[in-house]
Amino acid sequence: MNIGHIPLTNNLFVAPMAGVTDRPFRQWCKRLGAGYAVSEMVTSRRELWTSLKTSRRSNHDGEVDPIAVQIAGTDPLMMAEAAAYNIDRGAQIIDINMGCPAKKVCNVWAGSALMQNEPLALAIISAVVAVCEPRRVPVTLKMRTGWCHGERNALVLARAAESAGIAMVTVHGRTREQGYSGLAEYDTIAAVKAALSIPVVANGDIDSPEKAREVLRYTGADALMIGRAAQGRPWIFREIAHFLSTGEHLPATPVLQARQWLLDHLVDHYSLYGELAGVRTARKHIGWAVRSLPGGEAFRAGMNRLETCKDQIQAVGEFLHGLADSQPLWPAIGHASSPKTCDVPIAANHASIRLTA
Repeated sequence: MNIGHIPLTNNLFVAPMAGVTDRPFRQWCKRLGAGYAVSEMVTSRRELWTSLKTSRRSNHDGEVDPIAVQIAGTDPLMMAEAAAYNIDRGAQIIDINMGCPAKKVCNVWAGSALMQNEPLALAIISAVVAVCEPRRVPVTLKMRTGWCHGERNALVLARAAESAGIAMVTVHGRTREQGYSGLAEYDTIAAVKAALSIPVVANGDIDSPEKAREVLRYTGADALMIGRAAQGRPWIFREIAHFLSTGEHLPATPVLQARQWLLDHLVDHYSLYGELAGVRTARKHIGWAVRSLPGGEAFRAGMNRLETCKDQIQAVGEFLHGLADSQPLWPAIGHASSPKTCDVPIAANHASIRLTA
């Protein structure tokens, strides 16, 4: 699996998620089996590049290659300048955001709103490629199936993007109108894959090894991008990678092993954000990790009242150490308790077909 001339270790990707895929989280996922991770979206507005939020998002200290940065905006020249700015700060791949459904992004016609204006979308793609190509930096595109049920134009836009020099396309199997509700559909992704010669990545509702295998089979995609299912469980990448290569599940993760992974991540997280912001921003990562555990909700409620890194990390360590005595293995996914089939919605009528796992 390559993106342009850049080789990847596997075809399992971490989706860019605002407020989630900072450098510590990307590193965490890469250590636990992800072959590729894209940053949170970085604004194309020059006046915000020196802000604390953007400087953190542009921090790649010690990050494992390849370093991929997603940029967002509506002006072709500003997007090209943002690409150059991030390349100068270490980006080896530039990803264009045409998939974010958030109102604050779409209201200024950025993110998935750009899919409603194909000429502007193509102008942005061409401008960014023109800046990146001489620097041998591949440009990728992340988008949705379309704006709404009646306006699915991913195939048209993907073809134009390939002609303009895009090196890889990722399609989230939902429209902007859906947000993250309902079910992802994969017919559009399959159609994009059949029409393009560049790599195509399937994204949306991939939350188990079985689902990963069936989405690859159904769409023919070259890679999978996983977002929400990796929150609090980044070792899902090693679980899926093992299943895809062997057809068998990895043994369940020991709680003490997951405990060490989470504590390591917290230390890295605090190093980026500092004491005050670090404690507050770490709460969501801890909450995601413990939500499926016995006593997890009660622990999270108490943990959210802690105000120092030391107290927070001590509480997490003690909770998981105590849990290991009564439940030595982390709750598994994709084992006997999981269904042996998965639903893949059909775009035309939102029905579903049953795929045998």
